[in-house]
Amino acid sequence: MVVLGIDIGGSGMKGALVNSITGEMLTKRHRIPTPEGRKPKDMAKVVAQLVEHFDHKGPIGIGFPTKIKHGICKSPGNLHKKWTGVNVKELFSEATGLPVVVVNDADAAGYATMNYGIGKDKKGLVVMITIGTGLGSGAFFDGELIPNFELGQIPYKKFKKIELWAADSAKSREELSYKQWGKRFNKFLTLVELIVAPDLIILGGGASKDFNQYKNCIKIETPVVPAELRNSAGIVGAAAAALHQAPID
Repeated sequence: MVVLGIDIGGSGMKGALVNSITGEMLTKRHRIPTPEGRKPKDMAKVVAQLVEHFDHKGPIGIGFPTKIKHGICKSPGNLHKKWTGVNVKELFSEATGLPVVVVNDADAAGYATMNYGIGKDKKGLVVMITIGTGLGSGAFFDGELIPNFELGQIPYKKFKKIELWAADSAKSREELSYKQWGKRFNKFLTLVELIVAPDLIILGGGASKDFNQYKNCIKIETPVVPAELRNSAGIVGAAAAALHQAPID
């Protein structure tokens, strides 16, 4: 089945056509900057533009950067506050005229990694951390998704949520070196290890491709590995979500 996978982030909205059975990307990624205000109607227009770009007529899987429950945004995250309570699935379906499945973006990236990547056939509790504008997290137990596992929302010191201090956006904003930022990220992983005691942590998102530059900063006991799919994981996983709608949505 050919599915349009869309990965929505705080800075960019990316899409590609995907074979949802094999996880193979059938086209190059197409990226459109996330509208500055990050408001619902503006972002829905971009989703429609991605559909038009690929001339796609079939199902759409979307990874969305906030907590999603039964298609509804439960908190705005790094987006506009107007997203709270919006039925994201219905909004994007109306904008495109096509069937849409929406999942948390870290859940989507984890789904890709667990179905097609380094997490395949891994048992126990596997946590996927996506490093970008925020710190997304997806959890799987014996390969089954535990939805909305939002570990980046943990309060830390003066910060309402630790992702404000330890995400890749903080590194860019404060012009931190990888060593300086790596120490922060290790603190985040220390809390993850303390709270949920995972068997494996897989890193995705933009900063995962530079893993070698900060891996020496990671001091936790839990094995930590970069995802093989890297930046394509969100797109591929969103497409997989459309195929496996029943257990995810």
